[in-house]
Parts: sequence; C-alpha cells; structure tokens
Amino acid sequence: VQLQASGGGAVRTGGSLTLSCVLSGRTYSSYAMGWFRQAPGKERDFVAAITWGSGSTDYADSVKGRFTISRDNDKNTVYLLMNSLKPEDTAVYYCAADLSHAGYGIHRALEYDYWGQGTLVTVSS
Repeated sequence: VQLQASGGGAVRTGGSLTLSCVLSGRTYSSYAMGWFRQAPGKERDFVAAITWGSGSTDYADSVKGRFTISRDNDKNTVYLLMNSLKPEDTAVYYCAADLSHAGYGIHRALEYDYWGQGTLVTVSS
C-alpha cells in the first residue's frame, strides 16, 4: 500500500489550496481516508476524514466551513480543498489510509494503518 500526497505550497492569508492523495496497492479493503497535519513543535492533529463507501465525512472544528474533503473512488484519490487559509493552518499535511477499520474513529490517528509522506502548506500573513 502506498499513499502519494501532493498539492502543498505557499499562499497568503485568505488563499486556497487543494491537496490530493492517491492510494495504490490494496485499495479494495480501504475503509476511510484521513488528513492530519503537524505544525513545527506540535503534535499531529486531525483535519478531516471520509469513508470510501458512503462518503461520510468528519472535520476538526478548526477547519469546519473552510475545508472540504472529497473522494474519487475510480481514481482512488482523496482531495482536501482548503479555503480561507490562515497562518495557523501552516503545517505538514499527511494523508492516511484506514484498511483494518479498527473502530477507534476516523478522527483518530490510531485508526489509520498507512501514512503518506506529507506535503507542506505555508500560509503567510
């Protein structure tokens, strides 16, 4: 299983970016995909998640109304549209795949079995 994240970059406050994450390998057993982020000196935090089947979503309170997660089942790709970006959104963003569906909840890092390499998002004021 491999995850390839892309789309990071540098934007000004209020700008937008779209991150993509392609899942390859044992895709048939994947239950959900999530995005997490880690700012310098901080822990990795949940951002958003989506299930492949029903498309159910979950968001961190800090990004609700600004970020939208979506998926393309045919392309095994998950997107994170980020609008109204703020300096506090600056972080390395990681996508993750939940294959085992352990039941911890798609908002928890423990739920995920595989992680991508991360893509850096920098928001300047």
